[in-house]
Amino acid sequence: MSWLPSLKTATPEEGFELAIKLARMAVKKTQPNDEVRSRLRADYENNADSLTMASQVVAIHFQTVSKANGFWSDT
Repeated sequence: MSWLPSLKTATPEEGFELAIKLARMAVKKTQPNDEVRSRLRADYENNADSLTMASQVVAIHFQTVSKANGFWSDT
């Protein structure tokens, strides 16, 4: 089974969790080496700009998930 069978979620909170997973999977696919990711984590975990950019990536993914689920529709 695919790690991403659907963008559909039952609630906005589940949608946000999916957005986080999308962001994390993008990092994992971009840098598949666990050791390298662990070593690089020290560079960004204490950097406010890096954390803000990570939050922005999650927000962009959440917009995608929200659109797929109609969370912002009036109906």
